[in-house]
Amino acid sequence: MMDIRRADTLGTAHSDGLALRCHFAFADYQDPAHIHDGRLRVLNLGQIGAGATYHLGPEASVDIVTWVRAGSLRGRMDGCDPQPVEAGGVHLASTGGGCAGVDWCAGADGASFIQFWLLADIKGTTPAQETRTALPGGDGGFVLLASGFPEDDPEESGVVADGAPVALSARARLAHAAIPAGEGAAYGTCMGRDLYVVVVSGTISIGEDILDQGDAAALAGATDLTVIARRDAVVLLVDVAA
Repeated sequence: MMDIRRADTLGTAHSDGLALRCHFAFADYQDPAHIHDGRLRVLNLGQIGAGATYHLGPEASVDIVTWVRAGSLRGRMDGCDPQPVEAGGVHLASTGGGCAGVDWCAGADGASFIQFWLLADIKGTTPAQETRTALPGGDGGFVLLASGFPEDDPEESGVVADGAPVALSARARLAHAAIPAGEGAAYGTCMGRDLYVVVVSGTISIGEDILDQGDAAALAGATDLTVIARRDAVVLLVDVAA
């Protein structure tokens, strides 16, 4: 079963002076038809002006993953040092048992970002933050940006490589694919999962359905997914418990 969310149907929320485009209810955007998708609670698109800061107050039991689409920012959890993130990179704020606040400050060229809030499965952990730089160009397939599955942690195998996913408290995955036109990317998961696909740029097809830039698709009960690029495309995929 697939439910398509078109870009022009997204909601708008106002948070700390920013107007965010929202896939699910957030702040002053309330939509009973779009509360969450499984354990994916928030998916927001935002833009910060040069030198400006987006601040959130106290949060707990959620992993906030920020993917920088363009520009640069510095992410900082309360009590931690700021960490710079360039375009294509990821900042994780794992709020654990509770943090007083999180903020993101844009660089000289500003920043646009896509932010995912994943409900944690492990409660009461110590708040922590992580960053990863942009991934090197791959073969067009899905590459993990973040994961809460131990088998995806290179430290479990004793081999830590550049580009390893940030470690989530949520039993979830966030993956990225840059797919050349005419090619495809495949992803497999287990039963009891929800997949949420966001088209960052380009045009893709999933089965007979066409999705353009800004569109998204929620797939419930799917264990296998194939995305075909009709035009060069960048796609983000979230895999969460239903």
